[in-house]
Amino acid sequence: MRPRTWTAALAAALLLLTGCGAGGMTWPPDLAYAPAPPQQLPEAAGRGDVDEVPLAELAHAGWLADAAERTEIPPRALAAYAGAALRLARTQPECGIGWNTLAGIGMVESVHGTYLGARTDDDGTVRPAIIGIPLDGSEGVMAITDTDDGALDEDAEWDRAVGPMQFIPATWADHAEDGNLDGEADPHQIDDAALTAARYLCESGGDVTTDDGWSTALAAYNRSVSYANDVADLAGSYAEQPQAS
Repeated sequence: MRPRTWTAALAAALLLLTGCGAGGMTWPPDLAYAPAPPQQLPEAAGRGDVDEVPLAELAHAGWLADAAERTEIPPRALAAYAGAALRLARTQPECGIGWNTLAGIGMVESVHGTYLGARTDDDGTVRPAIIGIPLDGSEGVMAITDTDDGALDEDAEWDRAVGPMQFIPATWADHAEDGNLDGEADPHQIDDAALTAARYLCESGGDVTTDDGWSTALAAYNRSVSYANDVADLAGSYAEQPQAS
């Protein structure tokens, strides 16, 4: 089953309201969270210790090709989501996060790293850099004054969400992970961003296969209930559907 079609205009509108740790909606929410979507793991390539293999090499090449065709997710982005889920399945199995949830977030946050014509290079770097609007307290966003001297978001007055998974600089500073094992953690590199998102969700929600864990994790990522429900909808649509007997 293919995911529903999202227009570029809708994705752009969502990007203006999102960013890890920077949801600007009212709290507590006045809408109900969707149930936790099914969490799925990809087929693994079986390349030794997952901590010693870059994320993009963890999923089986055949699975990646089939899933990319079925979901219409760019293959390089899909490799990052799949690799992050496989890494967490080994290192934090109690969380249960699936590649499809990370893909749902990636779609809402940046259209899988393609927002405004960006693309993901073979090395996983998204170019040009995806940088959100200033978090200056305008309608629909929080006011977060600069925390990084503009190092990540090129804004020395206000923080902005950055990268394909849209982290604010302060959250990135506290949770950044090196997914491609190059010795650096870069929010504009999709393996690093996907692994950081996975760990952040697991640390926030615990077992994300439960409704409580799911809603807590997504609320930490973005406080908008409609955001969490959009991610749940996408995660469910990306999941491989069981074959009828």
